[in-house]
Amino acid sequence: MQRVVGRASIRFHDLATRIHARAFSSAASGAFESFGPRSVLQPPVRLDGERWISIGGDVFIGGGSYLQVLYGDTAHGRLEIGAGTSMTGNCVLSAAGSVRLGTKVLLARNVYIADHRHRFEDVGVPILDQGVEQVEPVVIGDGAWLGQNVVVGPGVTIGEGAVIGANSVVLHDVPAYSVAVGAPARVMRTFAAGTGVTA
Repeated sequence: MQRVVGRASIRFHDLATRIHARAFSSAASGAFESFGPRSVLQPPVRLDGERWISIGGDVFIGGGSYLQVLYGDTAHGRLEIGAGTSMTGNCVLSAAGSVRLGTKVLLARNVYIADHRHRFEDVGVPILDQGVEQVEPVVIGDGAWLGQNVVVGPGVTIGEGAVIGANSVVLHDVPAYSVAVGAPARVMRTFAAGTGVTA
C-alpha cells in the first residue's frame, strides 16, 4: 500500500511540475521576439535580452538554464532556437552577435554555447568589467546532439546530425554527420547521412 501511495505522490508531483512549467511559459512567452506553440520553459530559467530571442514550436528548455542576449545602447545580439529542440537543463546560451540552433537539436545537461569570450588582459580591471571580444556567429545544425558538459566557443559551426561527446570543448567546425570528442574536440569519424556507413 505504501508503494502505491508513493507512486501516486510522484505522479501528482510530476503533473504539478508540468502544469507550473506550462503556466510559466505562457506568462513569459510575450516577452520574446517569438515563442512557438507548445514550447516549454521549465522554471527556474534565467533570461536576459529575451526580446531578441526567438523560440520555435515544441521546444523544451529545462530548469536551471540561462538564455542571454548581450545588448547595449546601439547594438544587440540574436539567439534563435529551432522547432523541436530539447535542452535537458542547466544549459547556457549566450549571444553577443548570433547564436542559432537548428531544428530538433538535443542538448544534454550543462551545455555552454557562446559566440564571444570575455576579455582578460587588463590586470587592473576585473574580468567582469572588461567586456567581450572575438564575437563570431555560432551555428548548431539540425538534429545535432551535444553531450553533457559540452562547451562550444565563438565562430563554430556544428553540422547537421553531428554528435559531440560528453565533456568536449568545441573550438573548430565539426562537419555534418560526424562524431567529435575531446578538449579540444577532434572529429573521430564521419557517417553518411541516413546510411549508417562510417568513414
